[in-house]
Amino acid sequence: MPQHVRSHAEMAEVWPRDGRIRLVGRIHGRPAEGDWRLLLTRRGHPGRPLDYPARVKGDRFEGELPVADLVTPDPAEIEEWDIHLTDGESRLRAGRHLDDIHGKKKIMVFPEQRVHGLRVRPYYTVKDNLSLKCRTGEAS
Repeated sequence: MPQHVRSHAEMAEVWPRDGRIRLVGRIHGRPAEGDWRLLLTRRGHPGRPLDYPARVKGDRFEGELPVADLVTPDPAEIEEWDIHLTDGESRLRAGRHLDDIHGKKKIMVFPEQRVHGLRVRPYYTVKDNLSLKCRTGEAS
C-alpha cells in the first residue's frame, strides 16, 4: 500500500449493467459528513459536469448514474469522463489506491454498455483513478 495517499473516494465496487453504472466505496482521508454527490466531468468540456446523489453512511458511499446521460449533442469519437465525489467544498477523485494491485488499467476490464450509438465502459487510468470511456459507432 502506498505510504501516503491523498484524500479520495476509494472504490470498492463498480457495477455496469442494465443501463446504469453503480459505484460503491469509502471516503478516505477526510470526514464524510454532509451531503455528497457523484460528479462526472467530461474532459473535453469540463464546464458541463453531470452530478447525481450519493448516499453516505459512516465513510461508505454509493451512487449510480444512467449511461444514457453520457450521450451528448456534440460527441467526439472518444470521450472520457472523470469521476469525483463532492460535498460542494471538497472534490475527491474516485480511484482505487489502497490495495496491492498495480497496473489496474490493463488488469481490470469492465463490461461495455451500449445506448443510442454510444459504447460506455468504466476503466482505471494509469494513476488508478476511475473514469468512463465513451466511443461512438460500432465496435471494432
